[in-house]
Amino acid sequence: MAETTLTSFESAELSAFLGKKNSTALEKAFGYMTVGELLWHFPRRYVEVGELTPISELPFDEHVTVVAQVVNVSQRQMHSRRGFIFEVTVSDELSSGGQELKMTFFNGYQARTDLHIGTIAMFSGKVGWYQDHLQLSQPEYAILDEASQADPRPIPIYPASAKMPNKRIRDLMGLLLEHFTDQKLPEFLPRELLRTHHYPQRHQAFLDRHFPKEIKHAYVARQRFAFEEAFMLQLALGERGRQLGAQKAIARPPVPGRLADKFDAQLPFSLTEDQLVVGEQISKDLEQAHPMHRLLQGEVGSGKTVVALRAILQVIDAGGQAALLAPTEVLAAQHYASIKKMLGKLAEPGLFGEGEGTGVELLTGSAKSAHRREALLGIASGETGLIIGTHALLSDHVQFADLGLVVVDEQHRFGVEQRDALRSKAVDSVPHTLVMTATPIPRTVAMTVFGDLDTSTIKRLPAGRAPIHTHIVPMQLTGFRDRLFTRIVEEVEKGHQVYVVCPRISDTAAEQGVLLASYEDSSGQPMSVESMQEMLGGMPEFAGIRTEALHSQLDAADKQATMDSFARGEIDVLISTTVIEVGVDVHNATLMVIIDAERFGISQLHQLRGRVGRGGLPGTCLMTTWLDADHPSVGRLKTIESTIDGFELAEADLAERKEGNILGVQQSGSRSTLRELSIIKDRSLIEQARTDVGRLLADANWGSNYQGLLSAVGNWLDESTREFLNKN
Repeated sequence: MAETTLTSFESAELSAFLGKKNSTALEKAFGYMTVGELLWHFPRRYVEVGELTPISELPFDEHVTVVAQVVNVSQRQMHSRRGFIFEVTVSDELSSGGQELKMTFFNGYQARTDLHIGTIAMFSGKVGWYQDHLQLSQPEYAILDEASQADPRPIPIYPASAKMPNKRIRDLMGLLLEHFTDQKLPEFLPRELLRTHHYPQRHQAFLDRHFPKEIKHAYVARQRFAFEEAFMLQLALGERGRQLGAQKAIARPPVPGRLADKFDAQLPFSLTEDQLVVGEQISKDLEQAHPMHRLLQGEVGSGKTVVALRAILQVIDAGGQAALLAPTEVLAAQHYASIKKMLGKLAEPGLFGEGEGTGVELLTGSAKSAHRREALLGIASGETGLIIGTHALLSDHVQFADLGLVVVDEQHRFGVEQRDALRSKAVDSVPHTLVMTATPIPRTVAMTVFGDLDTSTIKRLPAGRAPIHTHIVPMQLTGFRDRLFTRIVEEVEKGHQVYVVCPRISDTAAEQGVLLASYEDSSGQPMSVESMQEMLGGMPEFAGIRTEALHSQLDAADKQATMDSFARGEIDVLISTTVIEVGVDVHNATLMVIIDAERFGISQLHQLRGRVGRGGLPGTCLMTTWLDADHPSVGRLKTIESTIDGFELAEADLAERKEGNILGVQQSGSRSTLRELSIIKDRSLIEQARTDVGRLLADANWGSNYQGLLSAVGNWLDESTREFLNKN
């Protein structure tokens, strides 16, 4: 992809157009140093005449806009702190009633300069009440000269600061736009696309975004810039996907009668239709002489591990090795135990006298030296076909004989450098890559972040997975609170096991004293693992019930020992943090209690409840909260309570958290490249951009036909984002 510089206008220093004083002020306020950075400081909304409200009709506690003339100004010092209040009285310009309204500006230096008796301005703010009269506190305003009164345009309202108020931003933007020409901001999107979608050219779009003649022009310009970002991202992903396809990998076709077939023959259950379809997709990918790059997503307990294991065995049958990278030692050990159990004698190297068995090893940071040396030797010699581990697999000491497949579990927990480091251990070719996630990804997120990955989805749960019933427990009601602990005891008395998840590990001594003195009086204090363990230990009904704590501050050996004890049924109630969110698979666990559940996100809550109901026994998830039923955070819990569809919840989670940094470049310490595109609001734009890019890339020589676009896409991606896309 071409590396070019920005247009000279966009990369120019602001001081060349705005002067040293103004450019320094913009750098202090927003960190902007170049023309391009300021151009993308778009208004967050616009005020137009159609929104104006007569002063006599102002609604209390709502956002309003009025046009009025200043009839009086005054200033007084504040008593409680340093500074002054600048007060402005205005008279309504919309009606003849002479209605007046007060405005207050705290340390209003700019307002004191701008607003004089006789000044006509448009004021915008929230209506409040002070000393028996309505007022606007800290309103935004725009002074209206004769021209603007005769031809009123929408007033842009920018993200502002105390030292860089809205009016100054508008003035500086207007000064900058005087230097605009279409030559300085050339178009790079294909002209036919602009005509098809009725978007303005780039130069005009910037003008319309900042100072539109009509408000509809501003929103069309906003659509154009959002489409531009969607198009550039899809083009970057599409080009990278094509480059990946050109890389060389060793084909790993199925070998009839070997490990993969023997594994299928000994499975004690039938694979679901989804598992078979996805397995066939992966198998065909592995047959190719270019690297597979596939995302496998599926609900908790949907059987992703079995699908991945069948792919691993296909690679081993074809002479290669596989590495399974897990984010935690608990999860790595869980994978190791479950895979060894599923393989049985197939996990023994040299079985059947024909070398058809394979070694399976676990390598983590806490491995003892002797075991580590033995494991490294088996990996380097090729005797170990599958190595399961954590970040320890990335060590320079780990050398593979022939790494053919990299499987990354819970891929979102790894940085791009870590995933790339493992792939680089293949000696003569690029290994195939399968990344897995149990967190369902909405389609638009997958298209935006993983647009170059082939995506496979397992939606149907295997037979034997019992339903999980989820309920909110209002802890402020004594009956519900008492019933919660009784319910835990009842489940243990049935011979089942229980998870109790708390939002933090420990408390200060004072906090713990409050919690233990009276849980009822501690409703504002989040419960910790340590306090919960001590509280349950002091309840008579829990006498004889075996409880144990699990959290990240325990050393690796203790964590594993606790998990092993729980898996063997030697612990009745496991009190933990979210360390058990993924990978823990105890079939006898039937009850999940999540304490102070409002402190967890939707995806976390869904993952946690997926730990129960895994052994054919019905599962129950109880989410406790001290909040009132109408609290906004309880709405999140009601969403979890209402559905077990992970994809529906992923959409709700996305809407709640907004999109955040969807490119994931925070992993390399940078902000997102996306500034206008919203994967919530702009789904249709992303779909359209993906289609348009597909048509463009159908021509392998598109770059020679659209050289400006080729330059722009290299330009648009900042260095760290490009690194993310190249390594993801």
